[in-house]
Amino acid sequence: MCGIVGYVGPRAVRSVIVDGLRKLEYRGYDSAGIATLDSGVLRTVKSVGRLSNLEEKLADGEAGGHIGIGHTRWATHGRPSDENAHPHQDCSGRFAIVHNGIIENYLSLREELLARGHQFKSETDTEVVAHLIEELYKGDLFQTMLDVAKRLRGAYALVVLAKDHPDTLVAVRRSSPIIVGLGDGENFVASDIPAILSYTRDVYVLEDGELAVVRADGVSIHTFDGEPVAGKKVLHVTWDAVAAERGGYPHFMLKEIYEQPRAIRDTLTGRIADDLSRVTLPELSWSDDFVQSMDRVHIVACGTSWHAGLVGKAVMEKLTRIPVDVEIASEYRYRDPIETAGTLVIVISQSGETLDTLAALRDAKARGRHVLAITNVVGSSVAREADDVIITWAGPEIAVASTKAYTTQLVVLYLLAVYLGQRRGTLEDGTAKQILAALAELPMAAEQVLDTAPQVERFAREWADARDTFFIGRGIDYAMALEGALKLKEISYIHAEAYAAGELKHGTLALITEGVPVIALATQTDLYEKTLSNIKEVKARDAFVLGVTFAGDEEMRHSVDEVLYVPRTLPVLAPVITVIPLQLLAYYAAVARGNDVDKPRNLAKSVTVE
Repeated sequence: MCGIVGYVGPRAVRSVIVDGLRKLEYRGYDSAGIATLDSGVLRTVKSVGRLSNLEEKLADGEAGGHIGIGHTRWATHGRPSDENAHPHQDCSGRFAIVHNGIIENYLSLREELLARGHQFKSETDTEVVAHLIEELYKGDLFQTMLDVAKRLRGAYALVVLAKDHPDTLVAVRRSSPIIVGLGDGENFVASDIPAILSYTRDVYVLEDGELAVVRADGVSIHTFDGEPVAGKKVLHVTWDAVAAERGGYPHFMLKEIYEQPRAIRDTLTGRIADDLSRVTLPELSWSDDFVQSMDRVHIVACGTSWHAGLVGKAVMEKLTRIPVDVEIASEYRYRDPIETAGTLVIVISQSGETLDTLAALRDAKARGRHVLAITNVVGSSVAREADDVIITWAGPEIAVASTKAYTTQLVVLYLLAVYLGQRRGTLEDGTAKQILAALAELPMAAEQVLDTAPQVERFAREWADARDTFFIGRGIDYAMALEGALKLKEISYIHAEAYAAGELKHGTLALITEGVPVIALATQTDLYEKTLSNIKEVKARDAFVLGVTFAGDEEMRHSVDEVLYVPRTLPVLAPVITVIPLQLLAYYAAVARGNDVDKPRNLAKSVTVE
């Protein structure tokens, strides 16, 4: 997620903005910029790369004055570049704006504004907002921003600086976080608390649909209807600076687990039609002939991304009727895969820099295959070298153990499967609409499943000394079992194995002894009774079984020692929900064992060596 800092007050604005942006570097970024207003001159300076690059471009005397806004960008729309960096300005140069989030209807707004003579300098959705402000402005900045908010769809946090209002910042929130820091004769705006913690510990947290008018001598909060918000509570921050970077969470991993509802929502934004009838993937300009010619798909990935690919295989084969193979990238490189002219290769990488996945991409392209990349980093090597790219809008992931990147990879694979199924005519409109409606509800379901955290924490603490743990499931529950076992191994260092539940009797039961913890996933309706039979097999060997299933399933309660319920969704979408308690299980077990959760031994966030 990008970083925002704004200031108005007696201090030198340049130092406040740059200091605040530096406090947000942990979030990850690819470019940075600053806009200041001094003696009637609105000046913007920005640079691709690190903050030090921006500081080098800030010549003596530039970025002066006492009011300004700054931004560190994590690219979503448009590659990392000076032109695409924030802040953005309108044609007249009277307004500067910074933005976090996604403007869902930016294409239609851009076309409208182009027709009215506006000229654009970047590839971003953000610049549309700057020109829209110019178009709607009639002298009242507050009213203009209310009018702008009514025109925008999506998730966004906006802060605007206007030449005609040299003492005022206006901040707007729709789903994307923004706070206002309260000082003595000065006030601040930021996307996150660490940016301003050196200056104040008292903040307003804007709620969805709120707008703040920020001046040095005061702050007023309003709804999008223009009504004042009375009795706004001040949050007094008691965290230290390090804890503040983590949003008050003890570890980045836990913070990122709790960010998954937002990450899922952002990844869905702009990719499902308003009437839930179809998937829209503007990133893909595939012709009908190309789509119909696909006769095989190879999904290539490593680790957690490979587990996402296993789910993608099941879903894509079901909805598109195209055969799908899922390959471990380090193996794919060294064999001679069976391909045809109609083979689509999909590479999945959170960082976009995973060496084995990148090498597999290059090998596939050398053989003439069309490559689609699914990655979380715009401008990464994988994104640059693939023929097409779909970005997961998870935002920067700091912890080594992947959580929100994984769930957003699943969401993209679901969208792609529906997209191909509809275009190939293998997916009925009614079924597509049912899946898309359920996808749209996943952010809320993810929020609900986080309520299981206390139960998961208790279970994890009770079993943190276990030597072995087993995960079982059938169908795509088995893919979830693999991911759950990997998470537990990589951060708790407990030996964990995942098995297709139907394979237990083919050798694995020899490992099941009294008291061994077994996590059994049972969300697949057509395999439910068989999964229960497998659970009874391990219970007969005196294992301790934690069952994971949908809310309302009373039968499971009588078959296991403890049951963990997750919100109901379509069985095919269950992996997005069931993986969250498995992530929490690994996290709390690691904490109980005193491990360094964010930096597990022997592991790196991005594997860039063979």
